[in-house]
Amino acid sequence: MGAPDFAAWLAARVRHTEAVLDNALPEASAAPETLHQAMRYAVLGGGKRIRAALVYAAGEACVPSGATVSSAQGLALDHAAAAVELIHAYSLVHDDLPCMDDDALRRGRPTVHVQFDEATAMLAGDALQPLAFELLAQMPIAPALVVQAVELLARCAGSMGMAGGQAIDCASVGKVLTRDQLQTMHGMKTGAMLQASVLLGGVVAGASSTVRQGLEAYADAVGLAFQVVDDVLDVVADTATLGKTAGKDAAGNKPTYVSLLGLDGSRELLRALRDEARAALLPLGPSGTRLAELADFIVGRNC
Repeated sequence: MGAPDFAAWLAARVRHTEAVLDNALPEASAAPETLHQAMRYAVLGGGKRIRAALVYAAGEACVPSGATVSSAQGLALDHAAAAVELIHAYSLVHDDLPCMDDDALRRGRPTVHVQFDEATAMLAGDALQPLAFELLAQMPIAPALVVQAVELLARCAGSMGMAGGQAIDCASVGKVLTRDQLQTMHGMKTGAMLQASVLLGGVVAGASSTVRQGLEAYADAVGLAFQVVDDVLDVVADTATLGKTAGKDAAGNKPTYVSLLGLDGSRELLRALRDEARAALLPLGPSGTRLAELADFIVGRNC
């Protein structure tokens, strides 16, 4: 029996990731109840789970030809996939706060600080971050690989990655950035965590240094493409489609690829990035099919 088509594969991964996250999060009835309810609200019941899908796809792609993912590797991939989704969720909770983007809508429902309060939202994000590293520490793989995974996620989520990119974003409101400056900002803010997702799958599967180089090149292209798509969608999609407030970038006078390159230029860049991502996967052969399909999916999101 052949492999399921991409849509079926992705839907199955989304359901599986939701179950893994549900199991990893504290019960809503555990004290302090409000904090745990806010954590679960922030993480469960929404999201495309692209980062988790990248973890699984990369892990599957790096398993030796003819072999299958072992039970230990499968559990480790679950932990890694949940970890990146928890970091992503924490970043969204904090990003939506009044002191940051001040948004009232996320994934089609009230943001955490609106549903609960600002202090609870801040603490929920604070608590989701260490839970991600707790999950990585529990992966049933070689200790050296666990250390690599923890270091990788910490670097990509920290001041040289996502948090640093967010700081640059906040400092750039109302300014005109060059294309290189914009790419640096988004490579940190968005691309770093997508790179972490891809490389974590490679770490769990014990990918060689050569394969990891290909995964890095793929992740660089996909990470930038993801942000370019977001910039385009902020202009062309409505709030109901996005699940968050449309037009926030323009209203907030934020530098974006659309403001720099225009819609046509941004779409041309997306096509080039998709080609770069696919080219980076060529050494993987058929094993890289899911990653290639994810690149197509990311670039084609309602643009």
